[in-house]
Amino acid sequence: MKNLLVTGGAGFIGANFVQYMLERYADLTITVFDKLTYAGNPQNLAPVADDPRYAFYQGDICDAEAVDRAMQARRIDTIVNFAAETHVDRSLMEPGSFIQTDVYGTFVLLEAAKKYNVERYHQISTDEVYGEVMTGRSVETDTLEPRSPYSAGKAGGDLLCLSYYTSFGLPITITRGSNNIGPYQYPEKVVPLFVTNAIDDKPLPLYGDGMQMRDYQYVLDHCAGIDVVLRHGQVGEIYNLGTGAETPNIVMAKTILNLLGKPDDLIQPVTDRPGHDRRYALDVSKIRELDWESRYDFSAAIEATVKWYVDNQAWWRRIKSGEAYQAYYSRNYAGRAV
Repeated sequence: MKNLLVTGGAGFIGANFVQYMLERYADLTITVFDKLTYAGNPQNLAPVADDPRYAFYQGDICDAEAVDRAMQARRIDTIVNFAAETHVDRSLMEPGSFIQTDVYGTFVLLEAAKKYNVERYHQISTDEVYGEVMTGRSVETDTLEPRSPYSAGKAGGDLLCLSYYTSFGLPITITRGSNNIGPYQYPEKVVPLFVTNAIDDKPLPLYGDGMQMRDYQYVLDHCAGIDVVLRHGQVGEIYNLGTGAETPNIVMAKTILNLLGKPDDLIQPVTDRPGHDRRYALDVSKIRELDWESRYDFSAAIEATVKWYVDNQAWWRRIKSGEAYQAYYSRNYAGRAV
């Protein structure tokens, strides 16, 4: 695996993965294929822009001809698919785009992987496909019970990947990650939203009672886990990726405020979103058998994340000051304060 096509590589996790892999492997070339939707940002790839081992193609994974051109031109032998619509709140507003990208787009990439006989096709998935987990922990063989259009789309993509392994012998692997935090995360997601709002002394819109449990994983741990699965994971298999520990959202919010020296009364309870999963929890023993361990616990991950947003205010202020972001924020949160 020397010539990687990283779809969605201008997004949050994808951009971190590209930087991680180019720093780690001198003999690797990476082609980023990204539609550059609202969450795709070329600035996320600025640290590697001048690296001769890196190339960028703008395109939609639903466009088979565009994917085909990139596969041929760059002699791709490995596909890592980060490309997806990912924000649950937006999936409740516009579910069609999630199904189109997360299911049909995955189909297009699988067809390209089959056509060009790739060495590995790796699908980036999410713990949300397991649905709400009130007790115990999700293992990779659990039944999928998605409860939002986003998680249903991701579950559909996973099932397509597994079907291509069974039907065509395509060498696929899948990782299902917990909630990632870290540099370059678009500030509609809860942690960068809360950090950036707190910096500006604006309310933190916390859904419901804030007792939803999430496993907050630092993005570089996730990138390392994907790398381990690419190189040592068994084809046809799924691997959960997370810290194995959960934190209530209200604790996350108060931790951010404490790190920034802001008062807890910035927390503004808002009406909970429909179908909001109460808890996710992953069993990560399978990935640990490949000698992977998370390096960042919640405290280290949230501290590193807060520091990045404090130190990189020009990056997120440009996004949050835009008309599109303001329109989304108003549409999602207006009139929901309780």
